[in-house]
Amino acid sequence: MTLNRRTFLASGTAALALPSLAGAQDTPGVTATEIRIGCTTPYSGPASAYGVIGRSHEAFFRALNEQGGVAGRKVNFIVYDDGYSPPRTVEHTRRLVEQDRVAFTFNQLGTPTNSAIVRYLNQRRVPHLFVSTGADKWGNYQETPWTIGWQPSYRTEAQIYMKHLLAERPQGNVRIGLLYQNDDFGKDYVIGVRDILKDRFDQMVRLVSHEVTDPTVDSQIVSLQNAGCDVMVTATTPKFAAQTIRRVFDSGWRPAFHYLTNVSISVGTVMEPAGPEKGVGIITSAYLKDPTDPAWDNDAGMNEWREFMRRSIPNGDMKDGSYPFAYGVVQTLMHVLRACNGNFTRDNIMRQVADIRNLEVPTLLPGILVNTSRTNFHPIRQMQLQRWSGRTWERFGGVIEGANV
Repeated sequence: MTLNRRTFLASGTAALALPSLAGAQDTPGVTATEIRIGCTTPYSGPASAYGVIGRSHEAFFRALNEQGGVAGRKVNFIVYDDGYSPPRTVEHTRRLVEQDRVAFTFNQLGTPTNSAIVRYLNQRRVPHLFVSTGADKWGNYQETPWTIGWQPSYRTEAQIYMKHLLAERPQGNVRIGLLYQNDDFGKDYVIGVRDILKDRFDQMVRLVSHEVTDPTVDSQIVSLQNAGCDVMVTATTPKFAAQTIRRVFDSGWRPAFHYLTNVSISVGTVMEPAGPEKGVGIITSAYLKDPTDPAWDNDAGMNEWREFMRRSIPNGDMKDGSYPFAYGVVQTLMHVLRACNGNFTRDNIMRQVADIRNLEVPTLLPGILVNTSRTNFHPIRQMQLQRWSGRTWERFGGVIEGANV
């Protein structure tokens, strides 16, 4: 396979170096010819729309290996389907660590699923890198120093929505309906909304939750509509987000503002299944370039991603925002692996993870950079608001950050 020069020579520069034996003898999953990386992801179950992230990573590492791998080592990427079920995540993660003996885990998906394994991986000092969830706790370097997130915190995202709402309605004379998934993912939005509203929270907000195992959220939508809410905040995964958009519209409810979590804004897996006309006006936040936005038609970073898709995932849905997410996070990992300079001990991997400075990633919005330090395990802290037009997400305003709390 002939690969885009900029993409894969940039990502795999270390592949040109001679193999190093540093770390090969004392780190599980690292030999002179191989580095084993583990992952769990929902190829099935209620969050299976995210399965394309794991498939994208598989394709990336296959392509990288055809170039020689990294630091002379081929990447053995071992991924198991956990169905978004925490008990299965625990089972498969133990298998990755104790049987497959991976060097580290990468981009495991889901807040409840990662919550089930974070203590296990930290006790064993296994790097738990760039988890695919924006729960605020993945930045808790003091208590879980072997775990780090990647995407912006859900708490930060919720703060930004409330900042926008209060700028539009400074008197706060609105009733907010907040639908959230009953786990750490959804609860971060509750915390972020409370951060901004403070003592007005109880007066302004009506909370309803749902379980990931629920068949629908229809009853929750009806209860918020009946409560007279004129603002909607939807903090749930793609299946339920599509249901919410469809149900709100079909019921004739027209909230003045509808804010939607940015993990559920894929055109291909949420907006189109919901009915693209039914979500017009919904507001979300972005840190990634939207593949349906014509503003990026000639963008160098997105052209790099498109070339990867064309060569490695030719049948992939080019409207699915999970693919640019996957490409962005794997580019961040490649930066870390290059910085290791062939020394893939777990300690050195974490040193490089905690020393990322102003990293530009091809699929991130202009002005949004990846930064980490020993006291900053929130790599991406900035976002930009955007609104659904019926065809694509249209950005407005500038790049903003959440509140300091």
